[in-house]
Amino acid sequence: PTCPFWLRGLLLMLIKCLFFAQARELVGHVDQKLEVPEGTTVAALRSVLGDAHPGLKGVLETAMLAVNEEYPEDDAGVLQPNDEVAVIPPVSGG
Repeated sequence: PTCPFWLRGLLLMLIKCLFFAQARELVGHVDQKLEVPEGTTVAALRSVLGDAHPGLKGVLETAMLAVNEEYPEDDAGVLQPNDEVAVIPPVSGG
């Protein structure tokens, strides 16, 4: 497949996204490997995922994103090659 125009000329890295609960239902699968530019932040990944899966945009606003089984302090954290990012929507229950 051809590279989207906004990625041309950038160094890319591969990451893996895991989807849980409502995110999994909306995306339609458990995980997805993505090529993103080096230096991509957690915040930017939210946008990339929302663009790739428009139905997921609302969930991404409140979902926690864990990077390599740890929650980053904020969305400014920079992703590294081969990171595993879990998209965990808020859950309710008692």
